Amino acid sequence: MKTAIAAILRTWSHKNQQQKGPCAFKSNMCMTMLLVVLHGMAGLAFAADRPNFVIIFTDDQGYQDVGCFGSPDIRTPRLDRMAAEGMKFTSFYAQPICGPSRAALMTGCYPMRVAERGNIKQVHPILHEEEITVAEVLKTRGYATACFGKWDLAKHSQTDFFIDLFPTRQGFDYFFGTPTSNDRFVNLYRDEELIEPKADMAMLTQRYTDEAIAFIRQHRSEPFFVYIPHTMPHTRLAASDRFRGKSKRGLYGDVIEEIDFNVGRLLDTLQELDLADNTYVLFTSDNGPWLIKNKNHADGHLPSDHGGSAGPLRSGKVSTFEGGVRVPAILWGPGRVPAATVCDQIATTMDILPTFAALAGADVPSDRVIDGEDIRHLFHGQFDQANPDKTFFYYLRVHLQAVRQGKWKLHLPREKEPIGAAPFSRNAHIAPSDRVGFEEPFLVDLENDLGETTNVAAEHPDVVARLLRLAEAMREDLGDYDRVGKNMRFFDPLDQRPTRPPVPAPRAPRQGKTSKDE
Repeated sequence: MKTAIAAILRTWSHKNQQQKGPCAFKSNMCMTMLLVVLHGMAGLAFAADRPNFVIIFTDDQGYQDVGCFGSPDIRTPRLDRMAAEGMKFTSFYAQPICGPSRAALMTGCYPMRVAERGNIKQVHPILHEEEITVAEVLKTRGYATACFGKWDLAKHSQTDFFIDLFPTRQGFDYFFGTPTSNDRFVNLYRDEELIEPKADMAMLTQRYTDEAIAFIRQHRSEPFFVYIPHTMPHTRLAASDRFRGKSKRGLYGDVIEEIDFNVGRLLDTLQELDLADNTYVLFTSDNGPWLIKNKNHADGHLPSDHGGSAGPLRSGKVSTFEGGVRVPAILWGPGRVPAATVCDQIATTMDILPTFAALAGADVPSDRVIDGEDIRHLFHGQFDQANPDKTFFYYLRVHLQAVRQGKWKLHLPREKEPIGAAPFSRNAHIAPSDRVGFEEPFLVDLENDLGETTNVAAEHPDVVARLLRLAEAMREDLGDYDRVGKNMRFFDPLDQRPTRPPVPAPRAPRQGKTSKDE
């Protein structure tokens, strides 16, 4: 386009030199108008090379809490349609709890790797300002960026947090949301200004969506990245009048059905504005279901249960069983993402940064290790190009507990109450039957045993040996509870590099309380 404009200018200049008087004036006016049109066309062509991105990131939504993932009693017609028009990922991984999952998504790295303020590996990472987020990467290509919802990377508190680590300081032009989870109340901020203390939680899903739609309308003529980390269905649960009491699954179902409706509003807006053909929309969750909110830590199924369901997967949030980290994921992008497709390949939230960067023509940070991979081929249905050696490492806190490659998952030997998982060593979040240790490597064939019930290590010693080697290599690179890996990042000054991951000093539990991810 730029070459074509230059050629027109050269031709016009030659002809205009031969004209005088009114003819020359008229020629100048016509050329001015033509250049305005061509400049606009050039801008549109450039924008088409930079697709828009929308991430909808729910909180504590289980693998089966979507109709197209098997929910028997939660209605999600818009998410189901989104999957029918796009792609469903069945082996998509997040992290076991809230803050680490957000750190992984924003940086493309395992939470164990990223630097934190004060060099302490917190339960919920306090993301160091020198870490580079996906928003900052996209800003280098002229993207308008905005975050609507729960941030949780500036300290896990509604009142005691670092304002200089807010989204507005980490690559986002605009923020409308809350510092962290809604355990007791939600303080609502616009950019860095508190606008509503103790906001009405029942309206948050709608309000985040309203704001996101307004931002999309405002920036429809330029590439944008919209990140919507919903407060729900993390408890306390709340739904607006339109949805409260409507789901067979009780209040939890009401909340999911309201999220589904608002996903539809976003997709409809993109269609209305003729942006759908140049936009990727990813819907997923930050971790598995919060089973402590269900009767007897069971998979959520009762109307009174305030936690979700992992369906065929074992366990839930705060666990490295599949139910804790494998999450529902749906990708939508008409004309780019093949419709009605299912991707069984391993993919993770860490892959988002390098993939979005590649699609936008941006550079991935080269001065540090990025764990995620460019998975554009999966986005576009080219599954034969999938990395056959792609490996996912399951960390709980600073403890490497399992490794997956292909269909094989190996639980590494560990104590029933591993010190590296503190403060979740005595894990009150999951069912007693899942609070287990492994004296020997426990190998699972996930294609035939999603519930992770049977150890087939004796039948496949070669697979066990290979996965043990991968685990050891990761310990050297990234670390484990008893060592600091060579590529674990510390940006604040240190007297000397620690030999073990520095974690907060343990606190005695309050009387009558268990450790909670609040």
